[in-house]
Amino acid sequence: MVDVKPRQSWGSKLGIILAVAGSAVGLGNFLRFPVQAAQNGGGAFMLPYFISLLLLGIPLMWIEWAVGRYGGLFGHGTAPGMFHSLWKNRFIKYFGVIGIFGPLVILIYYTYIESWLLGYAFFSLTGHLSQAVGVESKGAFLSGYQGLVQNQFFQNLWPAYIFFVITFLANFWIISRGIKGGIEILCKIAMPILFIFGAIVAVRVLTLGVPDLTHPDWNIVNGLGYLWNPDFSVLTSAKVWLAAAGQIFFTLSVGIGVILTYASYLTKGDDVVLSGLTAAATNETAEVVLGGSIAIPAAFAFLGPVAITAVAQSGAFNLGFVTMPLIFDKIPLGMIFSFLWFVLLFLAGITSSVSLAEPAVAFMEDEFNLDRKKAVWILGIAVFLLIQPVIFLLGHGVVDELDFWGGTFCLVLFATIETILFTWVFGIDRAWEEIHHGAEMKLPKIYKFIIKYVTPLILIVILASWIWQQGLSVILMQGVTPANLPYILGTRIALVGLFLAIAILVKIAWRKRKAKQE
Repeated sequence: MVDVKPRQSWGSKLGIILAVAGSAVGLGNFLRFPVQAAQNGGGAFMLPYFISLLLLGIPLMWIEWAVGRYGGLFGHGTAPGMFHSLWKNRFIKYFGVIGIFGPLVILIYYTYIESWLLGYAFFSLTGHLSQAVGVESKGAFLSGYQGLVQNQFFQNLWPAYIFFVITFLANFWIISRGIKGGIEILCKIAMPILFIFGAIVAVRVLTLGVPDLTHPDWNIVNGLGYLWNPDFSVLTSAKVWLAAAGQIFFTLSVGIGVILTYASYLTKGDDVVLSGLTAAATNETAEVVLGGSIAIPAAFAFLGPVAITAVAQSGAFNLGFVTMPLIFDKIPLGMIFSFLWFVLLFLAGITSSVSLAEPAVAFMEDEFNLDRKKAVWILGIAVFLLIQPVIFLLGHGVVDELDFWGGTFCLVLFATIETILFTWVFGIDRAWEEIHHGAEMKLPKIYKFIIKYVTPLILIVILASWIWQQGLSVILMQGVTPANLPYILGTRIALVGLFLAIAILVKIAWRKRKAKQE
């Protein structure tokens, strides 16, 4: 270990657990998960889901907690420095650039989408949202709010932009207050409220009974059955297994680089085994218990078995912003439940978005010795400018492009790199010892085998499968409409530029560090 300047720390064990859980609990728990389950065999989906959790999610959670804590002891809060601490190779730090780049790319579009939830909570409470009656009208409300069209609901983009600015300022104000005084306090307040609101909405949905007496089979029990009755025939499809693995990545926030940074603020004696397991369990409760009890069952009870298939196929976006408000319109005190729904989603969003900004802030603090407020100002200005194309070019595929490279490809690639580095280069024996340092419980020995062989093998298979099946078509932009082609190409050029800029900053930081040592 080397002498390093004092770094921030968490105020309590509960604080770090809720912060990591807050990073993981997001829109995917309440919207993406039920859609994935409904599309991939219902209850049968849970078999590959829990296998992926046991063989991918939890091992990666422990790896990232251990690597983060280890790197933090050397004064590093981000992947470039942590990777270099694990392996003194001159190039390995550049692979760690993905751990700053990925969260930053996600933050660019996630913050804007998060702001819609705040806007929808406001319009739910004021009754403006309920003025849109019917599926088409609710869809028009969303399109008008996004600025894609002008209609009777919105004449311009200003309402959405105002809520974006409020959300953006709230995020960076919280981040500027630091780990203990900002992020930890936010998660200690937001996570309990999120679970309370989620429980209230779930109980209301589960007590719907038979909303339409002319269709007695349209009831909440059959709605739960639609989601959870197993179709075991889908288990022979590789697509279902890949979907389950992808959902685990998405829901636990592993492979992003955020947990590395959060764990870097731990002390050497902090228990990463129990803390990682607790954070994962908190996330799974939000996803499986609450997420699986609200949207799809409610939609079935009101719309029936034919329409629900179309709802599931339409994706998480329509489920959250069109279908659920439509359902709330049909129940007593629907405005209140709609408000609770969008507030709980907003809280899930903001606890995630502040975590996405932390790696970039920590990098500037640790490697360039900037004070936190200056680092937050620099990042805030950069992110604000980068979000503008997302806002004004929303209808041209920019968000989908950012989501794929930042929120999908980088996750799997980064997880593969960090797992191989930790278990094979750093060494499984040292890795096993590092994971257990300060731990109150010892992992079953089978996990030593899983972490070394099974987890990296699955990651390599997932990565190789994508490259083989889709890689070339994605790179060549096949399927992109000609009208969107310039925007997609411009987005890719900007992403390459952002990655290279971070890589150059890493190079400069290491030159400064080397010069100081000499």
